[in-house]
Amino acid sequence: MCAELFADFTTTTVPFPKPKPLQFFRGRYGGLMPQKGWPQRNVHYWRHRVVPTIFQRTHGDTMEPVSEPPIAGNVRVTWIGHASFFIQFAGHSVMIDPNWARWHGPVKRIREPGLTLKKVPEVDLVLVTHAHFDHLHKPTLKILQAREGIVVPTGSRGLVNRLKFPAIYEMNIWDHLQFSELEVIHTPSHHWGARFIHDTHRNYGGYIVRAGEKSIFHCGDSAYFDGFQEIGERYPIDIALMPIGAYETPSGRDVHMNPEDALRAFIDLKAKVLIPMHYATFPLGNEPHDEPLERLLMEADRLGISEQILIAEEGIGIEW
Repeated sequence: MCAELFADFTTTTVPFPKPKPLQFFRGRYGGLMPQKGWPQRNVHYWRHRVVPTIFQRTHGDTMEPVSEPPIAGNVRVTWIGHASFFIQFAGHSVMIDPNWARWHGPVKRIREPGLTLKKVPEVDLVLVTHAHFDHLHKPTLKILQAREGIVVPTGSRGLVNRLKFPAIYEMNIWDHLQFSELEVIHTPSHHWGARFIHDTHRNYGGYIVRAGEKSIFHCGDSAYFDGFQEIGERYPIDIALMPIGAYETPSGRDVHMNPEDALRAFIDLKAKVLIPMHYATFPLGNEPHDEPLERLLMEADRLGISEQILIAEEGIGIEW
């Protein structure tokens, strides 16, 4: 940690085992090996998801961000697309998993980023949940300005060393960072953190961001696991940003949630409101483009919690 860089920036650590390759969380690591049937699933993915989008026009509008903070006691959540969010409190702001990429290799973005990147104001912190290319996007990070620096999971410092942030904070699970009224807590997930095949030492997870009277949980990428209940027992959560797409993975690995899983996790978290993410931006799974949101709304209606679901549009802030 780099707490000595700021007199009022402190860190505390809840004891937790040091990360080990492939074993950071027993039963919570998604693994690298594909499941049976992956060749057929990959053929379907490339033929029906990737190739058609290459020739399609990117949809949606890009807007200028609202720079004025929300009123005291409120938070403004602006979805940029995929897992990227601009979070504004009355006195602080953060950017989580910023990604303005048009392409990830041959995978084309199908919805425009909701905000104009170069118009985004300087934030307090940039938070990155894990090292995957669709979450730690270096070209975007080179442009964003964060006065206090960037937060990454343990093992990912080397990926952002040369991006000229004023400070880099690596976090283990349940670590806290505190700056004035802004608090960041690194939470567990069921996923994996390797950017390439060999670097399985990298940590991964989500974040709780708290300031004033509001608490935001960004899940990162995750399959469903019992850790959501523990997160909800440890911390009150107002708004949960939950991934609902890429569940029909070509590899068949257990690394993402479907919409029903996301709602189950939301209930475990005891959060007040759910905003879905990780869908409709990049074709990363074999499910149809519109299916995640449709399934989410159907299941929420079945469970009688439809009023707790807020559907964000890219670039339009939700103040709560």
